[in-house]
Amino acid sequence: MSYDLKDVKMPVLTGRALRTFAAALDGRVTGPALVKKLMADAGVPRLAELKDLPAPLFLPLAPAPEPAPAAREPKPRLASRLVAIFRREPAPEPPPEPPAGPAPFHSAADFVAAYKSGKTTPEEVAERFLAAYAELNPQIHAFIAVNPDDVRAQAAASAMRWRRGEPLGPLDGVPVAVKDELDVVGYPTTVGTAFLRDVASEDATAVARLRAAGAVIVGKANMHELGANPTGHNPHHGHAKNPYDPARDTGGSSSGSAAAVASGLVPLALGADAGGSIRVPAALTGVYGLKATFGGVSEHGAYPVCWSVAHVGPLGASAYDVALAHRLIAGPDPKDPHTASAPVPEAPDWNREDLSGLKVGVWPAWFDHAEPGVVEAARAALARMEEAGAEIVEFELPGLDDARVAHAVTVLVEMGRSFQRTQEHWRALAPATRINLKIGQSAAGADYVAAQQVRARMVAALDEVLGRVDLIATPTTAVPAPLIPKAAESDGISDLGTVTQLMRFIFLTNLTGHPSLSLPAGYTVEGLPVGLQLIGRAWGERTLMEAAGVLERAGERRRPQVFVDLLG
Repeated sequence: MSYDLKDVKMPVLTGRALRTFAAALDGRVTGPALVKKLMADAGVPRLAELKDLPAPLFLPLAPAPEPAPAAREPKPRLASRLVAIFRREPAPEPPPEPPAGPAPFHSAADFVAAYKSGKTTPEEVAERFLAAYAELNPQIHAFIAVNPDDVRAQAAASAMRWRRGEPLGPLDGVPVAVKDELDVVGYPTTVGTAFLRDVASEDATAVARLRAAGAVIVGKANMHELGANPTGHNPHHGHAKNPYDPARDTGGSSSGSAAAVASGLVPLALGADAGGSIRVPAALTGVYGLKATFGGVSEHGAYPVCWSVAHVGPLGASAYDVALAHRLIAGPDPKDPHTASAPVPEAPDWNREDLSGLKVGVWPAWFDHAEPGVVEAARAALARMEEAGAEIVEFELPGLDDARVAHAVTVLVEMGRSFQRTQEHWRALAPATRINLKIGQSAAGADYVAAQQVRARMVAALDEVLGRVDLIATPTTAVPAPLIPKAAESDGISDLGTVTQLMRFIFLTNLTGHPSLSLPAGYTVEGLPVGLQLIGRAWGERTLMEAAGVLERAGERRRPQVFVDLLG
């Protein structure tokens, strides 16, 4: 079986060249011919030529998990029951303390512990956040909007609850950022554009569930315009910069969420992932990012960019943060019928000391198809899994390049259709965004259906592999954070070669719906973060998080250049 993903060599377009190409795509004479060539270069016509494909799968909804059989305890004898009545039974064991954040980062549990001990208060943390935001945001453009009065009001309410000894939940007083693709009461949802300005009157479900646990929602995080690429480029709100090196990209499209977590401005943020948009920036900025099982987290209140590949999910400073946020936001929501079969996630066992009994699948040809520094760091993380008791099992997976094309067609067609509602703002979009939307709006219906047939085939193929292993491991991206070209600041950039490298390992589970997690694997010789991706079975997030917890204790974390310690 041959490995068929290839590097893509395409010209990098910025400035005048980018604007000229986007205008040519809009031309009545030049546009159709250019679109046809772009689609041919991307391999789209090949989908219609594939043989023996199954029926199309338009939504990768996994069946509800089988309930665990309840253990039947033997009924105690009468004498034993009488003894129990008159004997004082010991109190149940208290739940284990959540793990502390990995230095130099603080987890949500660290904030809660500081409030509980009286070391600091939510109001003091809010003031430190606002001061740090004023200083750091001009450097890294992590946030699009922050309302200081609202932040202070939420923090004051949290501080009152702590004084009464009545915290709402495990995030009470913890600062949380929200990608500007999700509705937050009182803020406009711009989706990274210059023209979408409607102020939300209701929180997105995921936001509401975090707020119900006491989270202080500190603002709307920056993102790539319409989430149209896995980079932090945004000429309207400022390009998101990587806290490890502000000359480099954060990845995207949840770029501001990742930058906010990596810089210490928040321990937790919400993002959204249709093509790696949580995992790519998590990897490039050295934090954790989870794309859960499709249908596991409500999409209500998220801007409808692409329906069948989109996932709302968390980015966090630690494995604990991501697992906690996932447990809070996941589960059925009457406002999103896709979540009807979603279970409430199980809590990971943070006391798990090793990975004995865990089988981790690796396809060497795929795993090693990355820059040497990325492969070295990811291989080192894989070795730590093996040292912790995991068994490495090699596998192969046919049809990856067909899946890559099918994912691209699905995303671009759905995004193109979504944007037709606001087509009058076409000229207000960045040139690179217009290029992507034009391709999606020009694809044939047969191409989209063929992509869903490939989806069905890949779901079955990946399920077969995951029937033999517990997890699959890959690097998250094939390259570390790329430099931001100076010419990209005003108009953005079209760089298909780099985009392909950023998405090489992540597109698959957006297409199939399987859960996947990016965790910090190490650093390149230049000190840039590298991510390791773990892919699991449907509804298998607990296994992903427990593996991440074991690896977290065995790895190292470095302080970014741009960083603040909100707990002092």
